Amino acid sequence: MRVPPWQQIRTAVRTALEEDTALGDVTTSALFPKPVHAKATILAEQPDGLIVAGLTVSLEVFSQVDPTLECASLLKDGDRAASGSAILEVTGDGRSMLKAERVALNFLQRLSGIATLTAKFCEAVRGYRVKIVDTRKTTPGLRILEKWAVTLGGGHNHRQNLSDGILIKDNHLALAGRDIARACRLARERAPHGLKIEVEAQTLDEVRAALDGGADIILLDNMDLPSIRKAMDVIKGRALIEVSGGVTLANVREIAAVGPDLISIGALTHSATAANLSMDIVPARSRRSKKR
Repeated sequence: MRVPPWQQIRTAVRTALEEDTALGDVTTSALFPKPVHAKATILAEQPDGLIVAGLTVSLEVFSQVDPTLECASLLKDGDRAASGSAILEVTGDGRSMLKAERVALNFLQRLSGIATLTAKFCEAVRGYRVKIVDTRKTTPGLRILEKWAVTLGGGHNHRQNLSDGILIKDNHLALAGRDIARACRLARERAPHGLKIEVEAQTLDEVRAALDGGADIILLDNMDLPSIRKAMDVIKGRALIEVSGGVTLANVREIAAVGPDLISIGALTHSATAANLSMDIVPARSRRSKKR
C-alpha cells in the first residue's frame, strides 16, 4: 500500500490539531511571549527497536503548525530504527515545536506500534507462503493510516471498507437462517461483478456448505489446529483458506505450518502497543547569531 492520499493525511492531522490546540497553548504562551530558536530531535527508545511508521504524517503536523519549521528526516517510513537512533530533527521556533509535539508523537507512536507488531507476526511465519492480513478493527477516522502501517510492517490489507468485497459473517448468516450455500449464491447473483465471495465457517458442515455455495474464500473462524487440518482436507484447493480468531505470536507459526493462504489478525490494529518514542527540544543558536 502506498502512502495514503495527501488529502486524507491533511484531514487527519487537521482534526488532531484542532482537538489539541484549537484554543491555543496557554502554557507555552505564558512562558514564551517571543520566538525561541530551538532544535528538536525525535528518538526511538524501544529496547528491541521498531519499524518507523507515520513519519510522513508527523512532518505534516509540523508543517500545519508552522510552515517555517525546518524538518530533516533521518529515516523513512518502513525503516527499522534501533533503540536510541534519531528519526527526525526539527529547527525553528520552539513554541511551534511544543504545540506540535504531542500530536506528532501520537501519530508516530500509534502507527509505528502497528508496523512493529505486524513485523513480528511476519517474522514468525517466515518460510511459509501464508500472508498476514489485517481486519476492519481500526481506530475510527484512522483506518487508512493504520492499514498503511500494517503494510510498512510487511503485512497485507484485507477489506478497506464494506464495499471492497463480500464477506458473509456469522451475523449475516444468523439473519439469513444460517443457510450458507444459499447466502453464497445470493451474493454471487446480486453483488457487483468481479468481487470475491468469502464466507465465515466454524464447523466442517459449514465448510461443506460454503463449498456447495461456490465460495471463493472460506474463513475458518476460531477453529483449533486439528479442525483446521480437517477443513483443509475437505476444501482440497477448491477455495482460498483464511484462518482467523485467537491468533497470537505464540501460535501463529504453528497455524502457518498447516498451510492456509491467509491469517487475519485484528490485534494488529486494535491491540498494538504504542511504540516508545520521545522528542527532545533544546535551545539553539539562531542563524543570525552564528554569523556574528
